[in-house]
Amino acid sequence: YILLAGGAEFSGRMAKPDRRAIELAGGFGASISIIPAAAAPDNNHQRAGRKGVNWFNNLGAVNVTALPLIDRKSADDPAVVETLHRSKMIYMLGGFPRHLAQSLAGSDSWQAILAAHQSGAVIAGSSAGAMILCDHYYDPCEKNILRGLGLIPDACILPHHDTFGKNWALELAQRLAGMILIGIDEETGMLNDGPTGQWQVYGDGTGGVTLYKNDRKTHFASGKRFDLKF
Repeated sequence: YILLAGGAEFSGRMAKPDRRAIELAGGFGASISIIPAAAAPDNNHQRAGRKGVNWFNNLGAVNVTALPLIDRKSADDPAVVETLHRSKMIYMLGGFPRHLAQSLAGSDSWQAILAAHQSGAVIAGSSAGAMILCDHYYDPCEKNILRGLGLIPDACILPHHDTFGKNWALELAQRLAGMILIGIDEETGMLNDGPTGQWQVYGDGTGGVTLYKNDRKTHFASGKRFDLKF
């Protein structure tokens, strides 16, 4: 399973998708690993990691670790890699997407994440953590479209869609013609736990998911299901 969140992940309004992800991972005793690398460029990774651990503990999870995976070198640390192999849920935090993608691309950690996913682990990402899982992602610092890690094919995510992500839609639709743009609102997640792998929108607020493709725009509110194809 894959959980994609639009940002503001630990603000208190993401209990529904995260509880569902814990359930899919095997319950409150499942091994949950948090990757804080995206928050490392502004030295926020330790605080962000602690916040994530506290959030999942408060939801009832008892086996949660923030990994010391903050750059390309640490992504090849054998201890980190072994922990990822054994994880039932792997959550990539928000921050700087390019740093996160460059830390994971071609690394032993990324291979461990893929292996864990194949074995049934839930792979989750919020904002930057969700962006880099697609074929392409937008780097707002450089205003470039870069190659993602490809777990979600033919797609590009617009996180924080209800605040600023929607402002990227027109340009990215032109530059990524034929691809699906996935706009995910803050405090909102989408999880492919529906029948035949359908995605469902989860959230405690008014947020939703907006899909853009070939000049078509479709919005799905919390509780709605959809396929990632038009």
